[in-house]
Formats: sequence, structure tokens, C-alpha cells
Amino acid sequence: MFIAYYDESGDDGFPQYSSPLFVLSALYMHYQNWKDNYELIRQLRQRLSTNYGLPVKIELHTKSLILNKNPYRQLNLSDKQRIEIIEQFCETVGYLKLKVVNVVIDKTKVRAAKYDVLDTALTYSVQRIENDLEKIDPANKFLIVTDEGRVGKMRTTTRKIQRINFIQSKFGTGTYRKEIKSLIEDPLPKESRESYFIQLADLVATIVYWYKLAESGAGNFHNRMPQEIDKDKLKDWMERIKPSLNLAASVSDSYGIVCYPK
Repeated sequence: MFIAYYDESGDDGFPQYSSPLFVLSALYMHYQNWKDNYELIRQLRQRLSTNYGLPVKIELHTKSLILNKNPYRQLNLSDKQRIEIIEQFCETVGYLKLKVVNVVIDKTKVRAAKYDVLDTALTYSVQRIENDLEKIDPANKFLIVTDEGRVGKMRTTTRKIQRINFIQSKFGTGTYRKEIKSLIEDPLPKESRESYFIQLADLVATIVYWYKLAESGAGNFHNRMPQEIDKDKLKDWMERIKPSLNLAASVSDSYGIVCYPK
């Protein structure tokens, strides 16, 4: 049994939207590795509390931390310290016994009048997880844990792709049916402040968002972004988490990031 924790960066609106990209990230692990992974994160949080004064119980919102917004602003952390904190989180993700699938929807490339951003991203994500688990053992199963705010929409998608699901052929010969079989239960809700793993999914999704934003030129960084964070710094963060990335999710991307539309 595997557990997949989801979070996103950017909004899933279309055709009206506030962010040009939408990133959906999933961290998934075998249940037997859950305790070890949790312990490594707990130890990191204790070190960050000792070294930087970052409270152990404060929820990690990567974007707000980097942009020095509340509740982090009152901690009086310098740009350098906040960047160091993110880098230590990235290092930890790279050491954990889990895998990560990232899906990016570039809304500036969507030509259809109607496009369900979250439905599309989740479908591609679940397909990649199932493909990976089938290679390990066709009998593998997994369930989804996500923040309460998106459970309803995710439930609709996951129920649909278990009944009927079309996949684009790699050989350009149309589509074929392959229903999702390894997913069990509806997505289960959990408050992000109560889950280190959802918070790490937020971390990865935010970094992937900024990395792809810099790479594609689809938009600009927030004016409160520290000057030290540029394309090279984001690439360094991607390299730190790379050991845990499912690189087979997309062979056309060096970090396995699934990008649509093509």
C-alpha cells in the first residue's frame, strides 16, 4: 500500500486566472516508509527551530516564507536565512524514501475554449503514479490524501478515471483506454497544517512553479522575491530534490516534470 500526498501552486482557473501556470505535486511512499520519513522531517523541524527560531508547529507555506509574509515576518529572518531554510527542506526531500510526480499546466498555451485545469493535471498525475507502481508490483494499491479545499473536485476526477480513461498513444496514433485500477477510496481530506507531507508537496509545487516560470518566461516573479532567487538558484533547488523525483514521469524533461499542453 502506498500513500500519495497532494498540493498545488497557482490557481486552477480558466479562462480567467490569476497565475499563468498551475502545478500539482504528489509525494507518494510505501506505508512501511512513512514512519522513517516522518521522523526525518520532525528532526529537521527541530533543527530549524534551534538554528533559526522557526517554530516546530508553524505550518510551512513556502511562498509566504520566501516572500517574508505573515506569519513568518514576525520571526525577523533575513533573506539569506529564509533561503537556507528552503534549501534544507529541499535536501531532506531528496533523502526521503518516497517519489514525487509534478504536473504543470501552462494556461498561456491552452487554445480550447473550455479546459478543466485541475481535472487534467490530476488525471496525468494519477496515471504516472499508477504506471510507476505497476512496474514495481502490479498488485500495488495507493490512496490519496489532500487538503480539504479540493477534495470534492478531486473526487469527481478520480471516480471518473476509474470508470473510463483515455490515454494519448506515445506513437501518435490517437488514444486508447486504460482505466485506473490501483487507486482505492476517494481522496481523503487532511488539513495541511496537520500534515508535514502535504506541506512538503506545497514546497515542491512552489519550487517547480517558479522554476518553470523562469524557464518558460510565461510570467514574472513577485516583486518581493529575494534577488538571490533566480533561474540558477531554482535549478540548484531542483537538483537537491532530484533524487526523489519520478524522472520516468516525463522523459522529455530532465526533472521528469509532466507539462501540458504540449
